[in-house]
Amino acid sequence: MKARAATSPEALRPDGIDGVAMLGLYREMVLIRRFEERAARAYTQAEIGGYCHLNLGEEATVVGILRAMAPTDYLFTNYREHGYALSRGIEPGRVMAELYGRSDGVSKGWGGSMHLFDVEARLLGGYGIVGGQLPLATGAALAIDYRGGPEAVVCIMGDGTTNIGAFHESLNLAAIWRLPVVFVIVNNGLGMGTTVEESSGEPELYKRAASYRMPSERVDGTDPLAVREAMLRALASARAGTPFLLEAVSERLKGHSVVDPAKYRAPEKTQSLAASDPIALFAARLTDLGLLDDDTAAEVDATAASAVQAAVAFAEASPHPSVDTLFDYTYATPVANNSHRLPGEPLFSPAPPLPNAPTNGAAA
Repeated sequence: MKARAATSPEALRPDGIDGVAMLGLYREMVLIRRFEERAARAYTQAEIGGYCHLNLGEEATVVGILRAMAPTDYLFTNYREHGYALSRGIEPGRVMAELYGRSDGVSKGWGGSMHLFDVEARLLGGYGIVGGQLPLATGAALAIDYRGGPEAVVCIMGDGTTNIGAFHESLNLAAIWRLPVVFVIVNNGLGMGTTVEESSGEPELYKRAASYRMPSERVDGTDPLAVREAMLRALASARAGTPFLLEAVSERLKGHSVVDPAKYRAPEKTQSLAASDPIALFAARLTDLGLLDDDTAAEVDATAASAVQAAVAFAEASPHPSVDTLFDYTYATPVANNSHRLPGEPLFSPAPPLPNAPTNGAAA
């Protein structure tokens, strides 16, 4: 791409972010894209096991949300969370090692793709159960409210989560108790393979907050600057004691998971996704501003590719976790009668023989 003449930067740049920061957002988006592409390849090579859900196509939403959060805020998300971990500042090698199931991963190799967790980064989990993170995020916001702290909680979910009970229960409690939490729906239009329109009586999902007199907003998830600005408003509301529901419309470019061929999409829909690729759209915007040209774009891509290759090398060099550590992280503190039984082992230890009991089948 050739640099175009810069057109009124003041009109195109939002308040509080300059050209360097905008280019930084682009770098993060490209890093996530290259990381996820490499993760997909590793999965097909059987280097990654279990399930693997990618942020391909959602990079603008990811970086927009994270760049609005303070370092002390807490983040809960679902199983599509690799990009969130990277944007939260966790080293790519530790994220990739977790995908590989290695002991240098963020969850010591026991969590895998769906269960990234890092206390220092205040990423308190990806969760494999749909909506499992909502009650926990609401509880964390309640703890902050009890302490009177300045932090907020951000809880990410997919569009399908809005149809389960925990969604309504969590929003209701957050509204009643005026908790410092922002619920974010990443609406990619499909709950696995079912469209929002076919599964939701109210397909404009942000409007569901009205049931709880909670402010809400819908934002273009392909625009990282718009997402960031919306998140800043949402977080300001949450910190002031009014929880917020934000819906970011951001279509995924691939299937629900790596193994999903997405055949439920019509061919013309699949072809049209290229026009909504957030990286291409943001690159064009940066080019209009005179911030990106061919050389800079090539350097950004090469830097991201190098970081991802280093992450793979780190993961491959990391050891597999020892079986002895399997139960080390089941509970944060010791729990009485916590079972350490391995698969195939009996539930109970054999009872000791009674005193003076007959042996070898001899009669008493």
